Amino acid sequence: MNWDDLRIFLALSRAGTLSAAGLVLGVKHSTISRRINAFEETLGTRLFERLSEGYVMTQAGENLFEHAVIMEEQAQAVNRKVFGLDAQLKGTLNVTSPNDVLSRLVVPHIGLFKRIYPAIDLQLISTAGLVDMAARQADIALRITDKPADYLIGKKVLPLRHGIYASREYLAKHSRQQQVILWRSETQNPEWMQDHFPKAHINMRVDDASTMLACAQNHMGLARLACFMGDNVEGLMRVDLALTPSTWGIWVLSHVDLRSTARVRAGREFLVDIIEQQRDLIEGLNSNYWPA
Repeated sequence: MNWDDLRIFLALSRAGTLSAAGLVLGVKHSTISRRINAFEETLGTRLFERLSEGYVMTQAGENLFEHAVIMEEQAQAVNRKVFGLDAQLKGTLNVTSPNDVLSRLVVPHIGLFKRIYPAIDLQLISTAGLVDMAARQADIALRITDKPADYLIGKKVLPLRHGIYASREYLAKHSRQQQVILWRSETQNPEWMQDHFPKAHINMRVDDASTMLACAQNHMGLARLACFMGDNVEGLMRVDLALTPSTWGIWVLSHVDLRSTARVRAGREFLVDIIEQQRDLIEGLNSNYWPA
């Protein structure tokens, strides 16, 4: 059983409402609702009655609560012991990532890592290419891929989701003849263009995600962007269109030979956690839509 599911279950049991539980855990109430629904589906039973005044545990929920509290106490004891060791961690930790992932998903949370592990010399390597992990040019890699190299270990934290984005100003003016922004490497029109904008004019080709975003912000046309890049950008809207989901995801990886290195393990766990906390952004669950 996933401890994170139990952690959310306990928070809602004690708080009584989605909003209050969200405040306790520092996540949105929609995340609490989605995770509880999925947990109940996995268990095959309802843990809460949804009443107008809030969430009240069913008998199954009350039975689970006693066991969850015991697991919580054990997890807290482990965390205290692990923190006592990790607080002494020191040395250099090199993390490599594409610039857009680093700047939007990682850097805003680095201050917390530095407070927890002040003796770790964290170095961020921003690159559009792939650092050679086999040659130990980096300790941890955040990669957007569908299949990492066999010599790397880690996990696919979240699936990557995309949308079609354009500036509000562009969308207000171009209702007939559309313009699109494509990758230089695309030798034929991509599926989304063929399905939705077969007669569109290719206005710009780029080789960098940040450049594509900048072109869309500056009213140059429609662009397929990862939701974590396109959402929450001033003046940018997501067009309400269905796209074939990408098989790629955001992976946190390290070389197999470094799996027992304490500072690498601490860094990897931290990155997985902050990526998971940004699920709504990465999966485009709160996009600002423009009607198709």
